[in-house]
Amino acid sequence: MYDLLIIGAGPAGLSAAVYAARANLKVAVLEKGLPGGQMQNTTEVENYTGIKMIMGPELSQVMYEHALHFGVEYKTGEVEKAELEGPIKKIHTDKEIMEAKTVLIATGAEPKLLGASGEKEFRGRGVSYCATCDGAFFNEKRPGMDKGIIVVGGGDSAIEEGAFLTRFNKVTIVHRRDKLRAQPILQKRAFENPRIDFIWDSTVEAVNGENAMQSVTIKNLKTGETYEKPANGLFIYVGMKPNTDFLSGSRILNEGGYIVTDESMKTAIPGVFAAGDVRDKGLRQIITAASDGAIAAMTAYHYIESLADSAETEADVTVSQ
Repeated sequence: MYDLLIIGAGPAGLSAAVYAARANLKVAVLEKGLPGGQMQNTTEVENYTGIKMIMGPELSQVMYEHALHFGVEYKTGEVEKAELEGPIKKIHTDKEIMEAKTVLIATGAEPKLLGASGEKEFRGRGVSYCATCDGAFFNEKRPGMDKGIIVVGGGDSAIEEGAFLTRFNKVTIVHRRDKLRAQPILQKRAFENPRIDFIWDSTVEAVNGENAMQSVTIKNLKTGETYEKPANGLFIYVGMKPNTDFLSGSRILNEGGYIVTDESMKTAIPGVFAAGDVRDKGLRQIITAASDGAIAAMTAYHYIESLADSAETEADVTVSQ
């Protein structure tokens, strides 16, 4: 029986683990993949206060080791079912059933698929969602890698990862609108980068090739014109999908599948909290996820304390009777 079971080992989950363990709670973190979540797919992190620049996987490892230092139990497995109602929460994984007084859901979100023809077929053979993982494969110095890279999207991730990919090849950013949504400082860097070109008001309709991707079909949304553009790689950044499938039908989800909480990270179910990108929130950044985690951990601590106080009060009443 854990005091707090944290589902997800991204910055929200690991931050919560540190705070909860320091509050002397019995804590376990459950993760289906590598610790760090989306940080594992991030190149240079330069907006985490106090650290001028750090690589995403390195920051993941630092946070993971920090949690272990305070005695947090780290478990691997994928959640198949969650029984959250009632005083004891039961989390069913592909390996075991775990029980806890409180649960923090910090499962984050994952990249949305573009939906283009050939996208799934060429995943890993030209189509990618992680510049850090796959960028080096498209180095223009390698034979046949002289067609360049297509990046789809106009937000922070698309522009940041597009800039990173210019280390390996020339980049064309395809965006369905006529202006970017990324932070101004990121836009400025992209526009000034001689290795980045832009195709506006357009989408990628298809990924073409044989054994590997060779080109994409681009459609201009204003004219309806379609044409084929040679490319070695396609990196897609068109939004995120919350990892809440195991909560399907739960009353704590909104229509978009995100978890609704108050400022204390409480959900509509007592003893169940949420933190990080899985929440219905405005700004999704490493620092805000870590902040959510700290708040959630202390809210869980006070909730558990209130349970203990109630139990003591009931015991005193029984003795007096």
